Amino acid sequence: MMMVLYIVVLIVGFVGLVKGADIFVDGSSSLAAIFKVPSVIIGLTIVAMGTSAPELAVSTSAAIKGANEIAFSNVIGSNIFNLLMVLGVCAVIKPVPIEKAIRKRDYPFAILIELLLLAALSIGVFKNVDFSTVKMMDDVTVVSRPIGIGLIVLFVGYIGVLIYSALKNKTQGDSIKKMSPVKSMIFIILGAALIIIGGQAVVYSAQEIAKAFGMSETLIGLTIIALGTSLPELVTSIVASRKGENELAVGNVVGSNIFNMLLILGVSSTVNPSNVNFASMIDFSILIVASILVYIFALTNKIRRTEGIIMILIYAATMVFATLR
Repeated sequence: MMMVLYIVVLIVGFVGLVKGADIFVDGSSSLAAIFKVPSVIIGLTIVAMGTSAPELAVSTSAAIKGANEIAFSNVIGSNIFNLLMVLGVCAVIKPVPIEKAIRKRDYPFAILIELLLLAALSIGVFKNVDFSTVKMMDDVTVVSRPIGIGLIVLFVGYIGVLIYSALKNKTQGDSIKKMSPVKSMIFIILGAALIIIGGQAVVYSAQEIAKAFGMSETLIGLTIIALGTSLPELVTSIVASRKGENELAVGNVVGSNIFNMLLILGVSSTVNPSNVNFASMIDFSILIVASILVYIFALTNKIRRTEGIIMILIYAATMVFATLR
């Protein structure tokens, strides 16, 4: 009986996350359109922030509750899903052109963040681990408070660059539905409330389900929670791609991944340092390899259908590996 209740709470939490993010994005995008911000900047900032809000709510809630492994694995799992599944599905629907600013500035910055964080975490791994005895679920390193604060500082700097770019490249307004400023603010506040409540519900129910089935926090964070919190990115990017708003779709994915890595991991690790086990380090390495592969695809200025199919197959193989190990 309790298991049924936990599953219902999990589903209701996910619905709250998705609907809250949808409302938040509508309100935020409306305000951005009023101020005549280009769609690529909207995708990288306002929409990315809105669709990343579930990850922020879940990871911060997990950190407060001491479920540290969920916080880290949720970020890694969400980024893998965004990169391979969201962009992959968009490319299968319609080949996705990659904006020059994304190729030259934002995507390389996302890879640089991953490499810097890997280097920081690897110091702890090589300092503390006996590789002859380590097991998948053993904690091998930690995203410490200093690392978390450093990620937040990088996030603030990145947002500063985007704001400067937006002011420099104002347009006559993109094809985004405008509401009144008051209605936009109501949507933003209501969406944020649903996201926070939904995030709390997802973390609570997911932890209880994981315990009941003997699943590790790492696995449930990488799969169930990562999939659930990434639904807004998937829905938003697919809708944008079908409407021909490819700049918004790509900006949403790249922006969300940067927000996840810098703001969400930064905040959750500052609240409570995040333990990282050996399995999560492997998943993180997979994310970096996937990021480099997709960047190679993007260098041709377009991600094609065939490449999209390859990305989806790689994601499926990654999930099978994570479940079986």
